[in-house]
Amino acid sequence: MSLNDSPDRATRIEARPAQTNGTNRVTRAEELRLALADEIINGSLPPGATLDETLLAQRFNVSRTPVREALRQLAASGLVETRPHRGAVVASLSHDRLNAMFEAMAELEATCAGLAAERMSAAERQALQQIHEELRKLSYLGDPQRFHELNETFHNAIYAGAHSDHLAEITLATRTRVQPFRRAQFRNLGRLAHSHAEHDRVVNAIVRGDRAGAAAAMREHIALVREEYELYSDSI
Repeated sequence: MSLNDSPDRATRIEARPAQTNGTNRVTRAEELRLALADEIINGSLPPGATLDETLLAQRFNVSRTPVREALRQLAASGLVETRPHRGAVVASLSHDRLNAMFEAMAELEATCAGLAAERMSAAERQALQQIHEELRKLSYLGDPQRFHELNETFHNAIYAGAHSDHLAEITLATRTRVQPFRRAQFRNLGRLAHSHAEHDRVVNAIVRGDRAGAAAAMREHIALVREEYELYSDSI
């Protein structure tokens, strides 16, 4: 696949202003990372494909700075291999590495959910329930991208509700690495409704102050996300 393909995607990235502040606002680098991650995961950019910074900058109408940052983040996810003085190529992601990332993600998020069950204020619990209700509505609309965006707000609320800045920081950093795979699995038929049902168990445990229940429900949720990604990967 030529790096000059997909002009529509490039136009969408160019049309959106660079945003760096706020929970759900994304930078050009993040937009570019998501676009390239999609193409790597669906096979449009196969393992071994060269990712030239200059060509990517031209294709997406951006400077090389966000391209470089996007490639760095993709390398952290295992989707890209960077080679000193030779540029970057699409990597062959090992199952062991992916399993290890999801295993860490499950434990970190479970810890956040458990602490949130004990530490969330009444206002924070109410805000989480409101986000959960919006996700319920979105699950009927069949818009995986919008669901993904609000899903990140949902998980962020739980990280914040744990009231541990360091834990939230390392959990968010790990989620950034796993994000391309979490996002892809929302394209599975029926996945939005199933994800909402999994969230329901997490929210109910948090609201009733059940630390062990919240942790177990979140751990199970992330395990199911991993399984759903495998189903998506096998289908393409």
